[in-house]
Amino acid sequence: MAEHADHAGHAEDAVHAAHADHADHPAYPVGLRLHGRRVVVIGGGQVAQRRLPQLIATGAAITLVSPSATPSVEAMADAGEIRWERRRYQDGDLADTWYALVASSDTAANDAASAEAERTRTWCVRADDAEAATAWTPATGRSENVTVAVLTTTSQGRDPRHSAAIRDAIVEGLRDGTLAAPHHRTRAPGVALVGGGPGDPDLITVRGRRLLAEADVVIADRLGPRDLLDELPPHVEVIDAAKIPYGRFMAQEAINQALIEHAKAGKAVVRLKGGDPFVFGRGMEEAQALAAEGIPCTVVPGISSTISVPGAAGIPVTHRGVAHEFTVVSGHVAPEDPRSLVDWEAIARLRGTLVLLMAVDKIGAIAAALIAHGKDPATPVALVQEGTTAAQRRVDATLADVGERAVAEDVRPPAVIVIGEVVAVGPDSAPRPAPAAAD
Repeated sequence: MAEHADHAGHAEDAVHAAHADHADHPAYPVGLRLHGRRVVVIGGGQVAQRRLPQLIATGAAITLVSPSATPSVEAMADAGEIRWERRRYQDGDLADTWYALVASSDTAANDAASAEAERTRTWCVRADDAEAATAWTPATGRSENVTVAVLTTTSQGRDPRHSAAIRDAIVEGLRDGTLAAPHHRTRAPGVALVGGGPGDPDLITVRGRRLLAEADVVIADRLGPRDLLDELPPHVEVIDAAKIPYGRFMAQEAINQALIEHAKAGKAVVRLKGGDPFVFGRGMEEAQALAAEGIPCTVVPGISSTISVPGAAGIPVTHRGVAHEFTVVSGHVAPEDPRSLVDWEAIARLRGTLVLLMAVDKIGAIAAALIAHGKDPATPVALVQEGTTAAQRRVDATLADVGERAVAEDVRPPAVIVIGEVVAVGPDSAPRPAPAAAD
């Protein structure tokens, strides 16, 4: 026992000496390939919770040594993503280990694990004492197939916050295209159907914004986030495919043909659509036309206005004790029109929220049909015009008078119409009691 303690003491002295020798030298950046290799994590707290997902993604064989763990870490063990030994660290736990993360709340155990790592020449990260570690975890971020890892040091030591700020700036630049090499093609020719979201340019997805930055041709709808077009480089050709209600429009067949022609010319094409491409956006028609010509097509989902616009106006489409479901209906065809595919009688019987798109000019007829089929005329209604943009406005009504209110307030497309009790729910409304549990 005394011999073991003496050996450990010498190891700790060596560790401290190494720290002193290396204090003024920069770290050597390297990417560890841990697939199938043994990794040991000491401690199951918040640090492990943050770091484990990335380690799991590498395919490493991970063993967690800790008497307790956060619920999230425990879930990783239950799912078989890591092996959990529910005990404290013991000397020898790092045998045959390639990489160790020491992150327990027991300083003595952390010191002992660091000493073992030094003896066994295992790269070791210390969450509680970076200067006592043989490896540092960089601030990392990803954009497509690029991983950015940043380490910064100052005369006083590491500065993780500075590292994180630099990482964020680089990753954001890669995602929005401001750091893309101007003469380097990052995308193969083809078409990306990009959902631009409800209108606010900040609500496009990260992937959608990056694909816009890499495009040669952008075919844009009127309802797409128009402000993003101003950010495109001068060489990008922008084609207006606006379908203005009751005015001129570019036929869907012409849009399909434009997509096909530019893609066959070797261009990277983005079809920028409002909301989500497959929510009343005719995105599948475009995907089918491209598939028929053998043209690669990438679909980038977008934030649908059916949820985001009510949310931006303070309306939850579902709420405990109020609505357990919401239904989205296109209102571009009136209920009495023989082309209508909507069962308005069934819709009227639903107790949840009804969200209508493209229904501004038909809302009077729709409200009348719902009332005729039994919907309460006093049901609250909200019309949200230009949702998520600077021009957003909300007009409240009831099912009985919404047609008149829409005309009186000159509500114009694009507008999302919400029908149901959730319209009356807001931050200042009284909480609803939880429903009683079933016997």
